Amino acid sequence: MSTTNSSNIEDTQLRANIDRSLRHPVMFFFTSGAVWLAISLLLGIIASAKTHSPEFLSCCSCFNVGRTMPAHMSTLIYGWGAQAGFGVILWLMSRLSRQECKQSGLILAAGHVWNIFVGIGTLCVLLGAGTGITWMAFPKSVMIVLCLTYFLIGIWALIAFRVRRGGHIYISQWYLLASVLWFPWILLSGLAFTHFYLGDGHPLMVTASTAWFRSAIMFLFFTPVAVASAYYITPKVTGRPVYSYSLAIFGFWALAIFGPWAGMQRMMGASIPAFIPYLSAGAVILLIIPAIALVINVLKTVKDSSETVANSPSLKFTIAGAAGMLVFTVMSAFMSLPDALKFTQFSIAQYGLELTGILGFFSMCMFGAIYFIVPRITNREWISATMITQHYWLFIYGIAFISVFYTALGGFMHGYILEMPTEDPSAAVGRLFPYAVGLTTGFVFILFAVFMFCSHLMLMWLRLGRRSNHPTLLAGHASHSSPHGPEGDIEKLESAK
Repeated sequence: MSTTNSSNIEDTQLRANIDRSLRHPVMFFFTSGAVWLAISLLLGIIASAKTHSPEFLSCCSCFNVGRTMPAHMSTLIYGWGAQAGFGVILWLMSRLSRQECKQSGLILAAGHVWNIFVGIGTLCVLLGAGTGITWMAFPKSVMIVLCLTYFLIGIWALIAFRVRRGGHIYISQWYLLASVLWFPWILLSGLAFTHFYLGDGHPLMVTASTAWFRSAIMFLFFTPVAVASAYYITPKVTGRPVYSYSLAIFGFWALAIFGPWAGMQRMMGASIPAFIPYLSAGAVILLIIPAIALVINVLKTVKDSSETVANSPSLKFTIAGAAGMLVFTVMSAFMSLPDALKFTQFSIAQYGLELTGILGFFSMCMFGAIYFIVPRITNREWISATMITQHYWLFIYGIAFISVFYTALGGFMHGYILEMPTEDPSAAVGRLFPYAVGLTTGFVFILFAVFMFCSHLMLMWLRLGRRSNHPTLLAGHASHSSPHGPEGDIEKLESAK
């Protein structure tokens, strides 16, 4: 009995040391990422508002659609998405590897450099000095610095994995390790084929490379980080092992095999080998497999835990994110079919689909992770359960507006108009007006949700929350009887075989 107590005390101290070592860099990534998310949404609102109200901010050329749209997507990807991913990767890998971070100061410095150059890149785009390449609108020099900065951040996750304690590799570590290794490959390949090797060459090949880059960032970086978070949080909150470790591994290999082939379906009809777009479309359809694996594992793990689901903010966001992954992959598969692609290939549906993936899937999983991680690294409870609930529902409403009105209805309407060469341009714009308003409305809902999230996160960074060893729950009657309650730190539950 004394041996068990000694072991528990040692484990508790080790977790506390890990959390303390990562407190500043992880909180910095989360907080600065949340601010960039708010900035991205503001730029998105400006861009979407100008599509149905062209006179809006017409006095300032830096806010035209051709500048605000790439700035909006760049800040969403590199400001919010990358930094939220970095924070989750570092904390999860250290926790699962049971290793303290010895270079938190270096990671924090690299985080500052990352933010500075994201800011420089955003200003360059707004001032008209961007590249015009989708998702790589920052100037070449800024992208190079971001690549170099990433190595100073990601290397510590690899080191933690290399010196991990114990021989078992958790399913979350599989996904985290893949995301850490795939991200630099994607960035370097995108730079090489758009700015260097083909940057001064044929525009068609640059477009094809960009199409692959957008898909790779979504499926090979955002997706594995989000799935790793879901596979960690679900068993930790419920106190149960993952329903099927074998199914999770199967989903991982499906993602690893099919993910790199996706993206080129957007080039269907272009003067490239005809089999490439069809092969890519097939890969996108097969990416439904890891989504189904995640949904089955999450739902089976939380089965008969309705009270826990209702009370845990981490679990509510994670389940919504898992459902979002299934919706996103099904929509991607449907829009990759040749009969549907003729209506979506050049329409607003592609942009709406990307927002559905980044906001409705990846961001929801990141919010779940942040609501789980922050109380542990600050030793404080979240201040307001009401703010968390409002954040959840406003974000859900916003994503619903974007997915339904802009991606599904507006996207296919736009594609139908493009297929009618006799359609009067002014009439076409008028027919898209309600869908553009729907996009703006969705952005406004999400912006309010993010404003509450940012405010809450800032207060937690200042450590103004109530000091407690218990998890933050949404209902006061939920069990607080043990620090190892619904969200207890029992590492072996993460992915027991």
